[in-house]
Amino acid sequence: MKYYIISGEASGDLHGSNLMKALYKKDADAEIRFWGGDLMAKVGGALVKHYRDLAFMGFAEVLMNIRTILNNIKYCKNDILQFKPDVLILIDYPGFNMRIAEFAKKEGIKIHYYISPQIWAWKENRIHKIKRDVDEMYVILPFEKEFYEQKHNFPVNFVGHPLLDAIANRSQIDENEFRKKYQLSSKPIIALLPGSRKQEIKKMLSVMLKMADKFEDYQFVIAGAPSQDYEFYKKFIVKDNVKFISNKTYDLLSVSYAAIVTSGTATLETALFKVPEIVCYKTSWLSYQIGKRLVDLKYISLVNLIMDKEVVKELIQNDFNEITLEKELKNILNDEIRSKMYLNYFELEKKSGGKGASEKTADLILKKLRND
Repeated sequence: MKYYIISGEASGDLHGSNLMKALYKKDADAEIRFWGGDLMAKVGGALVKHYRDLAFMGFAEVLMNIRTILNNIKYCKNDILQFKPDVLILIDYPGFNMRIAEFAKKEGIKIHYYISPQIWAWKENRIHKIKRDVDEMYVILPFEKEFYEQKHNFPVNFVGHPLLDAIANRSQIDENEFRKKYQLSSKPIIALLPGSRKQEIKKMLSVMLKMADKFEDYQFVIAGAPSQDYEFYKKFIVKDNVKFISNKTYDLLSVSYAAIVTSGTATLETALFKVPEIVCYKTSWLSYQIGKRLVDLKYISLVNLIMDKEVVKELIQNDFNEITLEKELKNILNDEIRSKMYLNYFELEKKSGGKGASEKTADLILKKLRND
């Protein structure tokens, strides 16, 4: 069968790559064309556009790049028509993907959505377009099934969180060799995860780096995103007491003692690695003012949302500053606080569903297509 997959960011590239592996495994005749990143490209198929050319963060940033976004949508529609897929698989990225779904539905193309848009957080009225345009929805957060089925009478498939597989299937590393390879000291490591987009890295990293001088008994290491070159990070690193490691986030988390993490998928990844963390988020003043009026959530991190309580501290906008960050970092280095966090992390893993999300999703997609 012919599959057209659209993923518009780093997390979608990871989950898309694992879904592609499962599809190739289960369908010997699979032909895949996709929008994604390096991980999906390694699996096979034909890469149409890389997500680094698509990712615009925040309301103001989207407005500034609206012409590029509209051109990408037009290009995508034409490419889909030429490819003539048996199914269009959309991975999160709703601003772009919902427009493509509306178009594809009118063209009679089957639409399967893997990883739901977060309509439980904002833009809940998107449920009407989802019910109209989407043939099958695969959700990865436990509370999403109840949200769709009980509140909106729209049946969905809960497949568990694909991060459980991504982490379980990774190659194990030797910590001593890892430290030697990247010239790390013997001090406990505090990982800095400033995000994957240039806009968020600019907002987050400078404040994160100020902690290195305040906690001299620890080794601070920046987790470089695969979508950004070292040259971009270099201007933020003004002292040699901080190390930089690109595209090895899982390896880094596996040997880290604590972490400071920009809100996003990385917050859940860090928790599943059982690393005590502080979640941070800061955007432009305009984007924040608009966002806080539209988003109705008690928490911003996936960890706290899944657990429905504050497991990890969230420092948002003005609360994300040098003084507050130092205070909270001291807290997660405290043994008593760390012990409580570990217990919550194990409960979080149970709530996130069993392993095999990619396999389950591929099975369900193929079963539905073959029965239609």
